[in-house]
Amino acid sequence: MAKNKTVETKNSVSVFLRAVKDEKKRKDCSAIIQLFTDHAGFDAKMWGPAIIGFGTYQYKYESGRQGDAPLLAFSPRATTIVLYLSANFEKRDELLGKRSKHKTGKGYIYLQKLEDIDTGILAKMIKGSFQHTREKYLE
Repeated sequence: MAKNKTVETKNSVSVFLRAVKDEKKRKDCSAIIQLFTDHAGFDAKMWGPAIIGFGTYQYKYESGRQGDAPLLAFSPRATTIVLYLSANFEKRDELLGKRSKHKTGKGYIYLQKLEDIDTGILAKMIKGSFQHTREKYLE
């Protein structure tokens, strides 16, 4: 079975953020780190070369593939900020529909900048995703 590419590393989150070229994106990422920390209670850790994660859970698929993943995560990409939140938490779609400019993927939310989403709504989404993932994998 293939080894997971995205694993927690000892790399520094602050060093990673300093390498983000766009100053606005760096500030947005710092604010997102604070939101995730405040609402999930975990410190930021690097996962792979470019994902900032919070907390850890172990997953196991029916196929037998298993590994560790962050409970919550995000990544500043070249053109967007990608939020890695559960796709299945309660009221996800309802919350996303309120005062936000975004695109979505399976478990991803793509933002151009933090002000594209109401931070109060983002806080509710962080809590909802955290609770859903914790209930599914940790309890």
